[in-house]
Amino acid sequence: MSAAATRLGESPPTISRKIDELERALGVEVFSRSTRGVTLTTAGEQVLRYVHAMAEAAAALHRETAVPGNDVAGTITLGTGDGLGPYWIAPRLAQFHAEQPRVQVRLIVNDGAPDLEAGDVDVAITFTDPRHSDVISHKLGVQHYVGFASKDYLAKFGKPDSLFEYHKHRCILHTSYVNQVEHWAPRMSELRKMVDFAFITNSGTAITESCATGGGIGILPSYMAKLDNRLVALELPEIAPIRFWIAYTERVRRLPQGKALIDWIRRLFDSRDAIWFADQFVHPRDHDSKVRELYPVLKNPGA
Repeated sequence: MSAAATRLGESPPTISRKIDELERALGVEVFSRSTRGVTLTTAGEQVLRYVHAMAEAAAALHRETAVPGNDVAGTITLGTGDGLGPYWIAPRLAQFHAEQPRVQVRLIVNDGAPDLEAGDVDVAITFTDPRHSDVISHKLGVQHYVGFASKDYLAKFGKPDSLFEYHKHRCILHTSYVNQVEHWAPRMSELRKMVDFAFITNSGTAITESCATGGGIGILPSYMAKLDNRLVALELPEIAPIRFWIAYTERVRRLPQGKALIDWIRRLFDSRDAIWFADQFVHPRDHDSKVRELYPVLKNPGA
């Protein structure tokens, strides 16, 4: 109820009252309520299917009555974790709005995977490939996780020469790495067994700030080297390669604003700057030379 209220700009009591009114009008309960929250009843699942059909019909009406040449307009909700969304996509949204100035993007940051069918979000960036038949997904890339530290920390405590020396250092970990350890490479599993982490948090920003100010060695995506020059990537192999996908339903793909955002995100992770997310790991120290190798025109910017 609270999440729905936030998304709709209403208060939780208002949302609850509207649900009560809907149930009275239909003569059935659409939610089972308990101390752990609410879940859809069988009737509620049927209602949801009709709601999606109604939303699709409304979108079709807008498309078919739109004046040719008009800009795409509307609202679209994007769900991400607290890495790719805030750090990579949000700073580039100005590019999207230059193309689609009348589309409002709502960015929802969550630790877990949102439920696309339930309408938690319209489009999701997820670290597990959705297997439901009603969800469309495309692989966007791979996040390569490496160790980072600040110059001051390395000057004071030195650099680990291998993964097996991490236990000698203060290390910082994101809770999602703990919760999803089965998705990580063997190196991460080994690291979890060896290291008593000094700081564990569910905030990527907290890890970055702590690491950048001498708090210890942070396990972060390799692209953070581009975004924060206070961070120094350790001269070690990657700790884990984690694939990620873009996911959405057919209903959302048919929305003009949905298709616009989906197409833009897929282009974003297929651009020259997206070499950070290539299948093959490129260490931050080699990033610029690898870009010049793949895009030789950059050797002569005036060409």
